[in-house]
Amino acid sequence: MKILWIGTGVMGAPMAKHVQAAGHTVYVYNRTDAKAKALEPDCIFCEDIKKCIKEVDAVFTIVGFPEDVKEVYDVILKEANPKTICVDMTTSSPTLAKEIYQKGKEKGLYMLDSPVTGGDLGAINASLSIMVGGEYSIYEKVLPILELMGKTITYMGDAGSGMYAKLVNQTVIAGNILGIAEGLTLAKSKNLDLDSMLNVITGGSASSWQAKNNGRKMIDKDYEPGFFIKHYLKDLKLAMAEKEDLDLKGLEIVTKAYQVLSDKGFSENGTQALIEYYIQKMM
Repeated sequence: MKILWIGTGVMGAPMAKHVQAAGHTVYVYNRTDAKAKALEPDCIFCEDIKKCIKEVDAVFTIVGFPEDVKEVYDVILKEANPKTICVDMTTSSPTLAKEIYQKGKEKGLYMLDSPVTGGDLGAINASLSIMVGGEYSIYEKVLPILELMGKTITYMGDAGSGMYAKLVNQTVIAGNILGIAEGLTLAKSKNLDLDSMLNVITGGSASSWQAKNNGRKMIDKDYEPGFFIKHYLKDLKLAMAEKEDLDLKGLEIVTKAYQVLSDKGFSENGTQALIEYYIQKMM
């Protein structure tokens, strides 16, 4: 299959490489040319979406924010050949996903919303969890490609359902990473050895992916991004917009904490920098 891959950042680059390595022809586009060119010669650099889109059977997108999704799909909807399959893997607005699906249908395009979770390590190791919304028959056609990038592929329902599922996932992560940061903060206040405490957490029922990966980074103050605060804060705000009258205190608290960190200049750091919200309160 010939594929145009739009978005070659921390997540998108390894995902595109997995697809290419399986024998597909992959054209890569990124607003920052250097990030797409870095995948040459295995992938084919695309300077302009309009110049490549007519050559492909499918388009995969994983960009930053809903406004980026809208900007990219304004071009795709106008330029793509009928029957092109379009898969948006950005965490974006469910409402926007439904709108794009409807516009695509009117143009004879096939649309799936298919966000992912698993961070940079999941992308690198092809072990992502991928949730999909859209027509089931199109999902079946795309499934073999999704399986090149992830180990848990789940069809969630009609258009927008993939995005709703991702917001649920991000809400669960919010409670998890909050618990780790607060636990380590409490341990430090009682003069417990943090390395020993992390062994307790990861060795028992409190263990989780977040604890095993981001717990260590919190202790070491390693804030290199596997997943940017700016992107997670975007996800949390999308979840807040969808909660309506539900009383989701954990989601509200974590959204507020990340907003404080973003305002203090941590937006380009990884989500594990949440520990700084507590460190700075103790200073």
